[in-house]
Amino acid sequence: MTAYIIRRLLWLPIILVIVTFFTFAIARFGPGDPLLVVAGQIRDDEVLEQIRADRGLDGNVFEQYQTWLFDAVRGDFGESIQQQGFTVTEILLPKMWISAQLGIIAIITIFGLGIPLGLLAARANGTWVDPFVISTLLFLQAIPVLVVIPPLLWLFATQLDWLPVGGWDGLFDIWWIGGVIAVPIPDPHLYIPLVAFTLPGFAGVARLTRITALEVQKEDYVRTARAKGLSEGRVTFRHVLPNSLLPLVTVIGFALAGVLEGAFFVETLLGIPGIGRFVFQAVGSRDYDVILATTAIFATAFVVMNLVIDIVYGFIDPRIRVGASR
Repeated sequence: MTAYIIRRLLWLPIILVIVTFFTFAIARFGPGDPLLVVAGQIRDDEVLEQIRADRGLDGNVFEQYQTWLFDAVRGDFGESIQQQGFTVTEILLPKMWISAQLGIIAIITIFGLGIPLGLLAARANGTWVDPFVISTLLFLQAIPVLVVIPPLLWLFATQLDWLPVGGWDGLFDIWWIGGVIAVPIPDPHLYIPLVAFTLPGFAGVARLTRITALEVQKEDYVRTARAKGLSEGRVTFRHVLPNSLLPLVTVIGFALAGVLEGAFFVETLLGIPGIGRFVFQAVGSRDYDVILATTAIFATAFVVMNLVIDIVYGFIDPRIRVGASR
């Protein structure tokens, strides 16, 4: 297993270099000149050449990429065009933190609801409960985010005036009891984006849990546990659930990797200043340094989480450790 992990770690920088180089090349050879975007209204040739030299855009694509890569390894991703005077790192980190807060709460909700519903549907297989749960989940999973958000805003923000229309003010608000005891409660800005995030998500997790649980229930050790007189609850939580976790580990891992990416539509429609909305604006304004930085960060998160998933697999399923050692 150790040799397998070392091999994967050696592949990590190679994959990241390939991904970032092709992204860099597309940004340089794609439509539009990064220099003209940075220069704005300046059309003086000498000034343009000076800007090109300052930005490291005066060499061929390999020289430009080498300069960008050495700076990126040190954490310097350049300056943003949207917010000039600020580095990309200074802008991205706070926005990633906002998206990460919302994403982590959404993941906890998705798996906290999806796994019990999937186990319920698998346990009730053959009764009316199973098709009812699955049909409801399929209906929820089929609703696009763009369709979910407008009626939620119309009902809870416009008609009932219970929730704000959009924006972000952190995860928790403080509710004072008698002006003395401070009780943290979920901030009102959290509810609508959380519903939009979790509706299709927990439906997919529940369906995956049901499928894997039904397969595990056919195994001999589950039948043996039932024959020994164990209650259905103990059979479910001691035998069925632990052995159904392997496919869920993949889903959890990639969901955690996607936490940093935010959600383009949710953050844009609700005015949440997260990374998803910012990247959407960066593409529209051709902010190349931001696009390259987010690509490098997202690719790193994806590859690292893929490695973590493989390691966790080895601890959950001993057969994977044996195969890796061979």
